[in-house]
Amino acid sequence: MSGWIALAVIVAIAFWAIAIYNGLVALRNRYKNSFAQIDVQLKRRYDLIPNLVEAAKGYLTHERETLEKVIAARGAAMGAAQKAAAAPGDAAAMQGLAQAEGQLGGAMGRLMAVFESYPDLKANQNILQVQEELTSTENKIAFARQAYNDTVMEYNTQREVFPNTIFAGMFGFIAATLLEATESAEERKAPKVSFK
Repeated sequence: MSGWIALAVIVAIAFWAIAIYNGLVALRNRYKNSFAQIDVQLKRRYDLIPNLVEAAKGYLTHERETLEKVIAARGAAMGAAQKAAAAPGDAAAMQGLAQAEGQLGGAMGRLMAVFESYPDLKANQNILQVQEELTSTENKIAFARQAYNDTVMEYNTQREVFPNTIFAGMFGFIAATLLEATESAEERKAPKVSFK
């Protein structure tokens, strides 16, 4: 009789360990899928930027340096995004992506500021359409980043609670890193409003 009880306890512990392992695998796959959604939106943005630059080239002959900085920042961000897509949740990859995206955001902000100096450019239908698509894509990126960060938080919490932490360490479930805001510090500043 005591042999059956011992066997039942061992089977129960095995099922319990399997449930913990499978739960961690499911959560890891969810945060990787969430990052894939960010990756889709980033690629869309990277595809739109050359269209914006090309449409602006005719108007901005004296602003070539600004256009070149946007293209260079886009290239760096694309490289960082590829590294992050290869290792979602990796601390170095997420930090590299956030920095590259911040630089791209800063370069795009400077380009938009230049647009303000050219009334004909601001009224150009092609530019307006691409700007609208970029704005929509930025919103989608923000929502996807929030979803990713939520799933990373859930995964990290589950791998850190006891007794899951024992199995997480044994089976190589490492902590995933959140994707910080990709806007530059300048973009995060609240706009100043004046009613003069």
